[in-house]
Amino acid sequence: MDFDTIAAISTPVGEGAISIVRLSGPEAINISNQLFSGKDLNEVESHTIHYGKVIDPTSEIVADEVMITVMRAPKTFTCEDIVEINCHGGLVAVSRILEIVLERGARIAEPGEFTKRAFLNGRIDLSQAEAVMDVIQSKTNQAMNVALHQLDGKLSKLIIELRQALIETIAHVEVNIDYPEYDDVEEMSHEMMAEKTAYVHDEIDRLLQVAQQGKILREGIKTAIIGRPNVGKSSLMNSLVQEEKAIVTDIPGTTRDMIEEYVNVRGIPLQLIDTAGIRETKDIVEKIGVERSHKILQEADLILLMLNYNETLTDEDREIFSLLEDLNFIVIVNKVDLEQQIDVTELTELARGSAIITTSLIQEKGIDDLENALADLFFSKEIASDEATYVSNARHIQLLKQSKTALEEATNGLALNMPLDMIQIDVRRTWEFLGEIIGDTASESLIDQLFSQFCLGK
Repeated sequence: MDFDTIAAISTPVGEGAISIVRLSGPEAINISNQLFSGKDLNEVESHTIHYGKVIDPTSEIVADEVMITVMRAPKTFTCEDIVEINCHGGLVAVSRILEIVLERGARIAEPGEFTKRAFLNGRIDLSQAEAVMDVIQSKTNQAMNVALHQLDGKLSKLIIELRQALIETIAHVEVNIDYPEYDDVEEMSHEMMAEKTAYVHDEIDRLLQVAQQGKILREGIKTAIIGRPNVGKSSLMNSLVQEEKAIVTDIPGTTRDMIEEYVNVRGIPLQLIDTAGIRETKDIVEKIGVERSHKILQEADLILLMLNYNETLTDEDREIFSLLEDLNFIVIVNKVDLEQQIDVTELTELARGSAIITTSLIQEKGIDDLENALADLFFSKEIASDEATYVSNARHIQLLKQSKTALEEATNGLALNMPLDMIQIDVRRTWEFLGEIIGDTASESLIDQLFSQFCLGK
């Protein structure tokens, strides 16, 4: 497949020691050679780096002192010639070099186009391409490990194995139908097809069993901290983040808007949201914050409801509990260093089996218990981040569910003793759904949409 030459800045925008302009395509080396004062890049060995200067060929002004890496096809990320120009960090130098590169014939890369070319040139499949972005966006070591396993192709290998089992079954049925005179070909029976489909079904079911954990590791748990004013919500946020992110005072209503921060709890990424205290108020600004707190309840994956140990339960507390029906929540009773006023019996009834954790944030007590409760709620056992076929991508999970449904329909057909050529329609649907995961049967519009979500220069 023939492509033009693309270029983009591949490092984050802002001040830093080094910035990189990356080129990929048939003219990458030639374009770079036109502006490089140093060795002749057309003559250098592949995968070598060279010191010199970038000079604007039009004005002959030095743009920057650089190190240029030359990597020749096909042993590159995109399977094309790649040049990376390492210049000084900052906005001016790297922007100037990119401008010169574009003037010499390259075009600016679209978001994710380098990775897209790696996919289109057959170096990686679609699931591996998506794993590239997962690696970049990983917020914990476990999430990184899951993404690296997928990038390494472990999920792809299993999907290919399952598709191979299905296509062999389909081919066997079609040979029996089209060439009945071949006596040396074993006739596919209902029992043989049931055995093949059961194997694939069990493997898909195994993937789906750990899919929710994988999705949590990839996307995190949207966690809202709620409660009446001045129960310690902002103190809890600061304790988990280990930084003074939220203002803490004895004045009720200090937090008037949502404060968001990611935190790593036992390998689980939490997207913490410190909300305004839920109460009746005439303050217009605080009222808006309370309304947002109510809204976030319906959007959160987990609610941390905070109460005070030294206060009796109020009607407002009871109303908050009523809002939490059918939601995942943990009750945190704060300020256990003070005299007990809360009714533990009523609290237990209101919690309806949810975990109740006692804390004294001022004395830094109870955070470990809270972290254990979080892990127990979402992970019934230790996170197996080295699981070779962890599924974490929502698109993959949906396709696996569709595959499982199609196989179950095939199983129902087998139980009714339907003709095998009818049953294989559902088997083929399964094969196609699995193919969408690795990109074999994915549409061009889906591929474009997926890569458009990548960052520029990747």
